[in-house]
Amino acid sequence: MDRPELGFLLSRLMREVMAREKPILDAAGLEMWDYAVLTALAESDAPTQAQLAATTGRDKTRLIGNLDRLEAEGMVARQPDPADRRNRIVSLTPGGAEILRRCREAIEAMETELLADLDPADRAAFERALTALAEAGR
Repeated sequence: MDRPELGFLLSRLMREVMAREKPILDAAGLEMWDYAVLTALAESDAPTQAQLAATTGRDKTRLIGNLDRLEAEGMVARQPDPADRRNRIVSLTPGGAEILRRCREAIEAMETELLADLDPADRAAFERALTALAEAGR
C-alpha cells in the first residue's frame, strides 16, 4: 500500500475539521453534540428523544443535558406527544434554526479554506465520494 490506511487518514482529517469547527461553535455557545442535535432537527422533528439519540449517535442519557441546555437557550422545544404523553417531540425553534444557519455558513467558509489547495474537480470528486460513503453507511 502506497498510502496510510483510510482510518488513519480520515482520523487526521476529522481532528483537523473538528479543531477548526470548535471556535465557530464556541462563538455560537454550542458544543459539538449540540450542533449535531440542531442539524438532525433541521431535517425533521424527532418524534421521541430516544429516536433523536439514535439519529445523532448520542447516548440517550447524555442527550438530555444537550436538550436541557438547548431548550433553555430557546433553540429547541420539547412538547408532549398527543398520541403518547410519555414521549416528548423535539423540534427546532426559529432561534435555533438561525443559529444553525450562521454556524453552517461559517463552517462552509472554513471548509472552503481547508480544501483551497485542491483542484476544483478534485474537491468536487472528494465531496461526492464522502457523501456517497456517508449515505451508504446510514
